[in-house]
Amino acid sequence: MSGAVGNNLLLQYCFSPTRLEHKRRINSSISNWRSSFFQLQASSLTHQSPLSTEFHGQRLTVKKNILRMGKQRAVTRSSQAVLATDPSSGQLVEKFNLDGNVGLQVEVSSPTSGSVAVVNFQVTSSGDSLILHWGAIKPQSKKWILPHRRPVGTMVYQNQALRSPFVKSGSNAVLKLEIDDPSIQALEFLIFDEAQNKWYKNNGGNILVKLPARESRTKSVSVPEDLVQIQAYLRWERKGKQMYTPEQEKEEYEAARLELFEEMAKGSSIQDLRTKLTSKNDIRESREKLVSGSKSNIPDDLVQIHAYVRWEKAGKPNYSPEQQLKEFEEARKELQVELDKGSSLEDIQKKIVKGEIKTQVAKQLEKKKFFMAERIQRKKRDVMQLLSKFSSEPKEQEVSSEPQVLSAVQQFVKEKENHIADTVLCKAIYKLADKELLVLVAKPSGKTKVYLVTDLPESAVLHWALSERPGQWAAPPLSVLPADSVSLAKAAETKFSTNSVDNQPYKVQSLEITIDDEKFVGMPFVLFSDGKWINNSGSDFYIDFRAESRKVQKDAGDGRGTSKALLGKIAELESEAQKSFMHRFNIAADLMEEATNAGELGLAAIFVWMRFMATRQLVWNKNYNVKPREISKAQDRLTDLLQKVYTSYPHYREISRMIMSTVGRGGEGDVGQRIRDEILVIQRNNDCKGGMMEEWHQKLHNNTSPDDVVICQALIDYIKSDFDISIYWKSLNDNGITKERLLGYDRAIHSEPNFRRDQKDGLLRDLQNYMRTLKAVHSGADLEAAIANCMGYRTEGQGFMVGVQINPVPGLPSGFQELLQFILVNIEEKNVEALLEGLIEAREELRPMLYQSNERLRDLIFLDIALDSTVRTAVERGYEELSNASPEKIMYFISLVIENLALSMDNNEDLIYCLKGWNLALAMLKSSNDHWALFAKSVLDRTRLALAGKAELFHQLLQPSAEYLGALLGVDQGVVDIFTEEIIRGGSAASLSSLLNRLDPILRQTAHLGSWQVISPVEAIGYVVVVDELLSVQNKSFSKPTILVAKSVRGEEEIPDGAVAVLTPDMPDVLSHVSVRARNSKVCFATCFDSNILDDIRANEGKLLLLKPSSADVVYSEMQEDDLESSADSKIVSSAPPVALVRKQFAGRYAIRSEEFTSDMVGAKSRNIAHLKVKVPSWINVPTSVALPFGVFETVLSDDLNEVVATELQVLKTKLDGGDFNALGEIRDTVLELSAPPQLVKELKNVMQQSDMPWPGDEGSQRWEQAWMAIKKVWASKWNERAYFSTRKVKLDHDYLCMAVLVQEIINADYAFVIHTTNPSSGDSSEIYAEVVKGLGETLVGAYPGRALSFVCKKNDLNSPQVLGYPSKPVGLYIKRSMIFRSDSNGEDLEGYAGAGLYDSVPMDEEEEVVLDYSSDPLIVDNNFRSSILSSIAKAGSTIEDIYGSAQDVEGVVKDGKIYVVQTRPQM
Repeated sequence: MSGAVGNNLLLQYCFSPTRLEHKRRINSSISNWRSSFFQLQASSLTHQSPLSTEFHGQRLTVKKNILRMGKQRAVTRSSQAVLATDPSSGQLVEKFNLDGNVGLQVEVSSPTSGSVAVVNFQVTSSGDSLILHWGAIKPQSKKWILPHRRPVGTMVYQNQALRSPFVKSGSNAVLKLEIDDPSIQALEFLIFDEAQNKWYKNNGGNILVKLPARESRTKSVSVPEDLVQIQAYLRWERKGKQMYTPEQEKEEYEAARLELFEEMAKGSSIQDLRTKLTSKNDIRESREKLVSGSKSNIPDDLVQIHAYVRWEKAGKPNYSPEQQLKEFEEARKELQVELDKGSSLEDIQKKIVKGEIKTQVAKQLEKKKFFMAERIQRKKRDVMQLLSKFSSEPKEQEVSSEPQVLSAVQQFVKEKENHIADTVLCKAIYKLADKELLVLVAKPSGKTKVYLVTDLPESAVLHWALSERPGQWAAPPLSVLPADSVSLAKAAETKFSTNSVDNQPYKVQSLEITIDDEKFVGMPFVLFSDGKWINNSGSDFYIDFRAESRKVQKDAGDGRGTSKALLGKIAELESEAQKSFMHRFNIAADLMEEATNAGELGLAAIFVWMRFMATRQLVWNKNYNVKPREISKAQDRLTDLLQKVYTSYPHYREISRMIMSTVGRGGEGDVGQRIRDEILVIQRNNDCKGGMMEEWHQKLHNNTSPDDVVICQALIDYIKSDFDISIYWKSLNDNGITKERLLGYDRAIHSEPNFRRDQKDGLLRDLQNYMRTLKAVHSGADLEAAIANCMGYRTEGQGFMVGVQINPVPGLPSGFQELLQFILVNIEEKNVEALLEGLIEAREELRPMLYQSNERLRDLIFLDIALDSTVRTAVERGYEELSNASPEKIMYFISLVIENLALSMDNNEDLIYCLKGWNLALAMLKSSNDHWALFAKSVLDRTRLALAGKAELFHQLLQPSAEYLGALLGVDQGVVDIFTEEIIRGGSAASLSSLLNRLDPILRQTAHLGSWQVISPVEAIGYVVVVDELLSVQNKSFSKPTILVAKSVRGEEEIPDGAVAVLTPDMPDVLSHVSVRARNSKVCFATCFDSNILDDIRANEGKLLLLKPSSADVVYSEMQEDDLESSADSKIVSSAPPVALVRKQFAGRYAIRSEEFTSDMVGAKSRNIAHLKVKVPSWINVPTSVALPFGVFETVLSDDLNEVVATELQVLKTKLDGGDFNALGEIRDTVLELSAPPQLVKELKNVMQQSDMPWPGDEGSQRWEQAWMAIKKVWASKWNERAYFSTRKVKLDHDYLCMAVLVQEIINADYAFVIHTTNPSSGDSSEIYAEVVKGLGETLVGAYPGRALSFVCKKNDLNSPQVLGYPSKPVGLYIKRSMIFRSDSNGEDLEGYAGAGLYDSVPMDEEEEVVLDYSSDPLIVDNNFRSSILSSIAKAGSTIEDIYGSAQDVEGVVKDGKIYVVQTRPQM
């Protein structure tokens, strides 16, 4: 409840006029909202009685009233007058005409004793979206009462009314209410049609329906008030001990009273009730023992106050009822000692106020928080309930392909940059209305050179100075003044000179200044032109010379992959947004509709802008005085719109959350204005009206910002450190505030804090109170502030948040308050496992409410964001705990962090299956399964892939917008470059990556796995260069492709230009800067755990190596330089013996059966499958096949139907022969325009029907067109880049390449496999090696990430397969019954040339990509099933090898336990 009777009595005592001094001392604790030993929340009492209810911690205890508050009266209940009803029906029916043919009928049942009144509403001829806006009427109540018994879907409207949706029934809408409170006399309501935005009333007013009174046998019987209060406690406990508003508390008392009346109506006596309630409530008995057993002369009110002081000194622990009793007794004993010493009660009272009563509680209780559970009991849930799956894709805004037109200024500077050999520090462009000013700063040795260029039409003069400290105007030395300059008192003036731009009719004005003194840190300036002063939106221009780490700003580019128009509008409005946060938030709110209409890219634009703001890359305030309440109001407006996007567009929830995380919550109860008011309270209370506090006061009055939270915390840290000024600066700097930033405010803070020691306690108390006010506005994701806003609080402290009352969010889960209390108590515990469990359990409990409509949804979202953020910091704090932890503990931490990520992300299906995989791995470990480490390694690899995939999606969504907007706004290029990486690394994904790194070597060792961790699996060829640190060469540019072997890689470095691979013994994060850079740059990046392997690579320094990485290994070999030169697509093919193609001729047949397959008609793929079909035993199945033989493509092309296509194709081939490789794509597109000759269609149909294969045309012409398109795609793959360059490298005549098409019916496989009948890794011919995936085999042979299940099997023991690795591929491909058209070229048969796999096999229908769950796959969890399937696969491979007499490369599938072989060829 909101606070209980005992606490209210305690407050009345504490805050009486004679105790104001004590009130000040304990004010900070009393204003603390959290439930603790005493819940100090003022509220009005509904009833006063001989017993009072008191909340201690999470408990409501009942005790005899210690403080006499006057006589109490019993409340009696009597029957109410009722409307007449029909005795035969027991019902009351009223009808109303709402509007034309829309009618309302209300039917009220007459309740019997112990039952509820039922009210049925029926609206005729209604719409689909009616809502009953209603409340109940009680005697002597001016406001509507909101009954607790409500229909499903009912929402509370502004705590004043209920809104219940009607249910559609035919042409009518119906709704049923059940009223169980006999004191309710009537219902009053309106009906609202949401679709038409229309209210239905009764002659312009509310509609009133009176309820009949309930029959009762207790007309003259009253329920004793003590029983009502005990029943209220039991209700409160049943409901999870929620926090109630005073109004809700009153309703709870009435509901409790009603429940007792119900029992009495059923025949229970008061004595029966008392026996029943007191047997349930041992608290009353304990409290009575306390009071009766306390034979003391100490008044109970003093005992209560001293007990509070003890509790406060103990750190405000959450006591159990038993400990509460002990605490009262201890407090009483300590006061009795003072009384025995001769102190009077008045003396004791004064000592309590001054804190002079000796107590031993502090040391005893600070060591441990007593009676708080060490960890919460997590509920068991189906993790699939976390699934959030949407198909939305960011739609790229169309961008003109025309080259960007450079302005005259940009063109001039570009030419200038081409002639600057020195390091460019920064480049900034300023808008001067429709003109531009561009400033370029270079750093030649020991000097600084400034270039200024503008296209102002009138002559311009630079009025400038130099600064030894930021913001200073000092006259430049005469030695640095350009010719014709004028030196002034604190500045100089220099005219611009006019220059022509090459090949352009217009001119620009430019100026160069060389400064050879390094003591100057910057240059302030303004311009004078056409009789006007020109500045930077009201401020001086300023160039910082110290920005050595800043990269040169890139051009904005074409905006591809962004919501370009919206970003352009944001850039135009930035000068207005710089005025204040109020302006920025209101502008953002104005743009929200456009952003939402633009889709995910539009919201990404808003996020990037807000993120630039939050990270202090944009100006927060410029020459504008704004009231804090105006900032708060603007925040409210923006976050309210974001809440609506979150609700209305579920697929935008993640990006909406991200935007909200950059924006403060805003304040309720005029909290924003209190920022202004309460700084005055601090100054007045503590006599600190000058110096730094006055400067901060002026800054706060001018424009408050999130910096003020940091400043306030720095002051608190400074005071707590016993006024150590270095702690003040450390706290500021650690949170991004420098001395220069303090000086840069419109109301600058020049001074350092300098307080007296006698101010310490008061300042500490008041600043801590003030921090809550600041966080209420600026820190939406601050955990304590977020919890407070959801759980509710009311504060009447001295000068701080006076009169502020935040009501609890309605409908919070049962026990949620206790869960949050557990989190706050354990928030700084060194052992973080229990805290992590609590945080994630809280998010799980909160999650359903985030998907429901709620007027306070914004507060719930901010709470969820805060809980998520706290998980990350907790994991980072727990690294030390994991330093020597067991694999089981690390795996459990990983599962917790993945669960947390799944709660935060959209499209989280892959993460959920990763979580299920970790849970299975833990179960395997606990059951001593020998394969636990091997399986856990596969889950770890998959988790890494999931993280990398999410990082890539973030990069695609956010980075283009960051680069485009960053260029428009002149944001530091270094910040832009790592924008997306910082977003990712700021979340718990980075913590997860670190945990995976800790576990990986343990699993490798346990499972006896390989020596590599491949982070970026890109094939590379380059010259080996050995370095100590990647950092030392990150700015170097290598002229030749280079493989770097770096002893140290920290994770923050850049990949040098020219580097194609980085190999290291270090273990940088998968999400570290350098890892992301490597993936984005397509650079091979891998960690080697085997020092011998790495030493061997180092020994090849200077040599050319080819690296071929897989998911868990890197194969390397020495190459020759001519191989490097001939590489056209980064796919290197070794020198091989000359091979030649023989042109195949059309044999006069468009289609043939498998019995007709010959080497003149089809390739080896088709012939092998036909041979197998008649040779393999019956348990090996081979699908029926037909083929379009060699020469069919050429014949179709020469058909008169395709004359135009043939002509166009010849032109494109000539273009290709001339070296224009872009023609390859055009040729493929042209092939797809071919028409099918009728004879081809006829012959293919006949052949397929003769072979008992389904003819696609039987399902309609569209199905045949799909089949025909698949055939053409196979033919077109002759010109894919990989195949074309491969044939060029081995000097094959591409024109001689002929393509047959093998047609097979697709088997919708459970599993697909590839067998090498000789182990390719070891060359062991006695051992079969195979890989298995779920679904179709394309994920195995195609470019799909992750590993397959791999196993080996000895040919002399085919019943004993040995698993080498479990699968980590996140997706499988599945398809309905369909056909597949396989490439079968004459280039795939050549000895010494690996032509297989170069060309495409195309299914007639699109495969469905399914995210895989291995945790329930029998191949993983059923040992017998796995052994059976793998043995069958191995036996099939051995049988086929025996048929051909040589090692085979076999592809096949498993369906319903049966083996199907779809192709075989000699193993290369």
